[in-house]
Amino acid sequence: MTTYAIGDLQGCHREFVALLERLDFAPGRDRLWLAGDLVNRGPGSLDCLREVIALGDSAQVVLGNHDLHLLAVARGGASTKRSDTLAPILEASDREALLDWLTQQPLMVREPREDGDTVMCHAGLLPEWSAAKARALAAEVEARLAADAGDFLAKMYGNHPNRWQDDLDGIERARFIVNAFTRMRFVDPDGHLDFSAKEGLDSAPDGFAPWFSYAREDDPHILFGHWAALEGVTPGSRVRAEALDTGCVWGGSLTALDLTSGKRIRQTSLTQG
Repeated sequence: MTTYAIGDLQGCHREFVALLERLDFAPGRDRLWLAGDLVNRGPGSLDCLREVIALGDSAQVVLGNHDLHLLAVARGGASTKRSDTLAPILEASDREALLDWLTQQPLMVREPREDGDTVMCHAGLLPEWSAAKARALAAEVEARLAADAGDFLAKMYGNHPNRWQDDLDGIERARFIVNAFTRMRFVDPDGHLDFSAKEGLDSAPDGFAPWFSYAREDDPHILFGHWAALEGVTPGSRVRAEALDTGCVWGGSLTALDLTSGKRIRQTSLTQG
């Protein structure tokens, strides 16, 4: 059995199918870990959702910010954006089944391996959270999303609080957890998150650095997507972090990481150009 971790699909269904063919992927024999943002911006979001769901237990997914945006539009009263390509999902005959499945997906997965924990979350792992604490915090939001998605999604958006405190509660606690798992890029030494900078490392605001540049007390192998401008690399990293989003929807490629060999297999974008 081989486990492959794949970065943001973002509706790039043709590339996803082509990559699975290149991997000779066999459900039941192999596994996929998908780092979130299955949907939006690309032309095949509906097909991506259906394809992943059809893989059943052979696919492990975490939620990304675009996945949550879809849920917020469908069930939380949020508005679509000009760049959204979500209409085919929202108009699909199986829409409710797709959305129900999405609300059941985690923010983080954690799996013990021979060389320590492997964890996957869309944006990364907050430096001050251990893998065990992060998994427990993710579970708080997952339970809320599964139990009362509409109410939670209607209150989810916002940039505050932007620093973790153990005594946060209610929607502020849940909002920070969601933002850390799905939107984080730059963090300052006191743990404040910045949500304005979205480009490469040179776009860091004064006093901020990428989350993976901070040392941790534990040493998990961290798989993440979200940050296409990194182009699959993490310069200056002080942790074992693997950037998986290589910008397929922007004309880059879709990347699969073989978790056993460490080899990366790329499928060039068929969507742009």
